[in-house]
Amino acid sequence: MRIIIADDHAVVRSGFMHIINFQDDMEVVATAADGLEAYTLVAKHNPDILIMDLSMPPGESGLIATGKISEDFPETKILILTMHDDEEYLFHVLKNGASGYVLKNAPDGDLLTALRTINAGDTYIHPTMATSLVREFIKHDSSFIEDDPFKILTKREIEVLPLAAKGYGNKEIAEKLFISVKTVEAHKSRIMEKLQLKSRPDLVEYALRKKLLDF
Repeated sequence: MRIIIADDHAVVRSGFMHIINFQDDMEVVATAADGLEAYTLVAKHNPDILIMDLSMPPGESGLIATGKISEDFPETKILILTMHDDEEYLFHVLKNGASGYVLKNAPDGDLLTALRTINAGDTYIHPTMATSLVREFIKHDSSFIEDDPFKILTKREIEVLPLAAKGYGNKEIAEKLFISVKTVEAHKSRIMEKLQLKSRPDLVEYALRKKLLDF
């Protein structure tokens, strides 16, 4: 299987590359330092699997890039590698098209098992996260939506929210997401309405609470 590694830490990329290239059935064909570079390299190499770090530089996070890559290159399976063991992260990366989710502190064997599992067409969730996934899907039932309106945000709104909270202007957000300024304004308006927020400070506080500014 041909693999691309996307992580903003060079030492992490190097370590994973060593582990993977030591396997007879795996090869790292490229590495990326952020989501934008990952997108470009997937388009160039058409890998079987992309290992995606969830936490990368502002505007190019793994969560945003996962949605774009899974939509434009559905044949490339995405394995999320992250320190976040929160079920909300798990739920949203799977919703955005990821095929698996592994914690960075997991043993090397778990990473290799995950790669082989999703390459075979299955979904890999580490056993310690399986219960959280079931719980999150139950919470996602419509009867619980009003308790957490974040669940009803669209993929594009989830992309816009952290950028707006970080202080990017409408034009900057439009350029980063390749959409019009009017579309950005519309998304921001719907975000505020769905989350029942009144001001930008409220938006920043909400984003911090949801850990959306961690990546």
